Amino acid sequence: MEKDKIWLSSPHMGGEELSYINKAFDENWIAPLGPNVTGFENDIKKYLTKNDASAIEVAALSSGTAALHLALILLGVDRGDEVICQSMTFAASANPIVYLGAKPVFVDSEEDTLNICPEQLEIAIKDRIALGKKPKAIIAVHLYGMPYKVDEINSIAKRYDIPVIEDSAEALGSKYKDDYCGTFADYSILSFNGNKIITTSGGGALITKDLQAKKKAIFLATQARDDAPHYQHSEIGYNYRLSNICAGIGRGQMQVLDKRVEARREMFQFYVNLFHKIKGVRVFEEPSNNYFSNHWLTVIEVDELKTDGISREELRKCLESENIESRPLWKPMHMQPVFKEYPYYGTGIAERMFKNGLCLPSGSNLTDNDRIRIKEAILNCFIK
Repeated sequence: MEKDKIWLSSPHMGGEELSYINKAFDENWIAPLGPNVTGFENDIKKYLTKNDASAIEVAALSSGTAALHLALILLGVDRGDEVICQSMTFAASANPIVYLGAKPVFVDSEEDTLNICPEQLEIAIKDRIALGKKPKAIIAVHLYGMPYKVDEINSIAKRYDIPVIEDSAEALGSKYKDDYCGTFADYSILSFNGNKIITTSGGGALITKDLQAKKKAIFLATQARDDAPHYQHSEIGYNYRLSNICAGIGRGQMQVLDKRVEARREMFQFYVNLFHKIKGVRVFEEPSNNYFSNHWLTVIEVDELKTDGISREELRKCLESENIESRPLWKPMHMQPVFKEYPYYGTGIAERMFKNGLCLPSGSNLTDNDRIRIKEAILNCFIK
């Protein structure tokens, strides 16, 4: 008899989501707009700003990808422009650059957080400027919930007058110097995909400090319909707004967000304790007290030279044989067939982490029995 599947990161409902959905049905707010959308946006604002909701503006959208696309548009990125993007990330961080006919320029990670490397970023900027192509924006990612080096990246961006788009798709609830990820850049994005720390089934949000920018984003996200009694369009728009039903799920999820962060961090500590006596396995953790990760996914690096030949892939297969999902780290964008012709600046850290890194089951709904199975599978692999 096959054992139940242990997923890498599965949706985890809090119990109040249906109350918001049922109210939407009762009041016939089934259209893309409605009170849940506004309420969800306000919930996010209050959470990220510690109740100083006037500090940011939030537009709830259909996906994090849509939010990135609109952020690039609002920054004036156009055909032929160049945009710097962290190479080790999900493809959705880079795809919207190409949607606009612009050119991604990929930058390697650094060792501490696995996020965009400040040194390589500045090398890339200087080189592109020397070639006559000053980048129009920098997309920096808080990978797996770990904040990137915010002060260093923002300092470089300011020095060269290049706006930053903060990809916080995986980092809701993470903090840098006690401020929440999603509040550090000109534009920031969130994702509420089914595997994220909270979900709206599918959805995302664009965060800005400029009310006019939010209004423009919503205009573009609702097919760019002009203010007229008939349907008139002077710009190309998109169908990117979050539905009132999905926003209702989000409202219920926001009520349990801190609990979800706590549970993910407890799973991280479980792995720290588990691997403490296993040589050759590094669990990635915050590099200093300035960083607070939600540990959306716990990441390890396996050095088979120190594990008696046990590789990342062998560990993954051992877990798979027990019906436990794990996953290699994101394949860097500069290694992807679709992006292989674009520039890349780096020293090989992203490549090494793709080869040796593994994401382990990290869901907030994992049980004690799940942890026993995970522990036994991992120990049996290394003992073997």
